[in-house]
Amino acid sequence: MPASGVVTRSTLRQQIADALRDEVLAGRLQPGQEFTVKEIAATYGVSATPVREALVDLTAQGLLDSIQHRGFQVHRFSVEDYRGMVEAASLVVDGIFRADGTSRANPVHGPALVAVRRRAEEAARAARSGELDVLIGYDLRFWRELGALVTNCYIADFLHRMRVQTWVFAVPHLRGEPEPAAWLWNRHEDLVDAITLGDGRTAHAVIVTHDEHALRWADRLERRTR
Repeated sequence: MPASGVVTRSTLRQQIADALRDEVLAGRLQPGQEFTVKEIAATYGVSATPVREALVDLTAQGLLDSIQHRGFQVHRFSVEDYRGMVEAASLVVDGIFRADGTSRANPVHGPALVAVRRRAEEAARAARSGELDVLIGYDLRFWRELGALVTNCYIADFLHRMRVQTWVFAVPHLRGEPEPAAWLWNRHEDLVDAITLGDGRTAHAVIVTHDEHALRWADRLERRTR
């Protein structure tokens, strides 16, 4: 019986963390916005304990800041933070898909790859049509599942965290773009094709296009906000 209670609380903690992360990604919780454990507990109709644990988890992931005696606030990432995230993820991915054509990735095949390809198709379609909310969900699942296929779980978790943080930074700015589709990377399917063929050189080249695209957008954003 005690074990069951622990599982229930742990599950609730994760559900709250996931729900709050989605609120941030959707832009309903804005950078710098403050709230308390009591407010979140009332919103979701749960006790304070799993809420506090969920907020601590999100703080450890870099999405929230703890404010002494006041509660929590959504972390405010800068353009320079965003560039750093892109660079950090790029350095890790470069070790998986090498420019010289060699690869440290595990062989990829079977039903799991079929599922990743479906995510790639949906993410690319949403990016081309500028459907930001749809894209975020598919894009996060695509990179997480792809990472789990081609590398070890620790690297996959790091890359997922970087992906979430880049979206947290980007979403409020992308919603202000008159043509967001122009700034949404959409070559997910090309990457899956390269991995399916075991072509590390092409996979690396596709990743480079992603990084260059992201950094061009960061440069443009910085010019606009000066």
